[in-house]
Amino acid sequence: MKHQLSVFLFLICISSQIVAQKFQGIAVYKSKRTVALKMDSSKVDNEQIRSIQEQLNKQFQKDYTLKFDRKESIYTENEKLEAPSTHSSSGIQIKIVAGNDLVYRNIADKNYVTQRELMGKLFLIKDSLKTLDWKLESETKKIGNYTAYKATLTREIKIKEFNTENDETVETTKQLTTTAWYTPQIPVSIGPAGYWGLPGLILEVQEDKLTLLCTEIVINPAEEFSIEKPVKGTVVTQEEFNHIQQEKNEEWIERNTGGKTKGGHKIISIKTSGQ
Repeated sequence: MKHQLSVFLFLICISSQIVAQKFQGIAVYKSKRTVALKMDSSKVDNEQIRSIQEQLNKQFQKDYTLKFDRKESIYTENEKLEAPSTHSSSGIQIKIVAGNDLVYRNIADKNYVTQRELMGKLFLIKDSLKTLDWKLESETKKIGNYTAYKATLTREIKIKEFNTENDETVETTKQLTTTAWYTPQIPVSIGPAGYWGLPGLILEVQEDKLTLLCTEIVINPAEEFSIEKPVKGTVVTQEEFNHIQQEKNEEWIERNTGGKTKGGHKIISIKTSGQ
């Protein structure tokens, strides 16, 4: 309780210093995701499994930019040149097909808009921001020049996984714990991806196999920018989009579980959205 009060008072102090001036910021994040594969070793040998694992981990390393002011933010994946296609010694090539999502949030009005492409169709997801039940901890650490405080979030989620051993999709419920590190030195209740609701900018997130780390921050850049909602796409709620996404994923799995061959090399394509 004492820690929460001190953070709150510090936030008020810093906020009062910037209230009379224009306040904008840009934060750059790097993501790293470790993908655990479940594959039948009688169908795919250990060398192939290791090759797939290495390629997946490398391709899930991405960079994102968060632009924000006191109440709004826009989060986008940074574009980068695609590396030349190479085949591993195992003869398997992994290709990640990712959509360049735009995530807009307005924490004052408690709503968000996400522009997301799914199977060649553009959707505009409009919904209300759900309050995240963060637990503020007393632990701190330095991230760059900022003092970051620890916060944790625990919740149950339902996930569907495809198991190559029996070619079936199984739904399971798991408890997910998220650890975030935020700094009251930047007094905005904003963070990367879908994370928000802490008394300071979120600089780092660790959740399951995903890590997001802020590597660069610019406060009040020389060139001002505007934050605009994405407007293109078929308008749906988050629940409606989740249902459409699940149907499309199941259709895609049916078409692609056998793999494709090109030039004697087996290609496994994986579609992803977001971080």
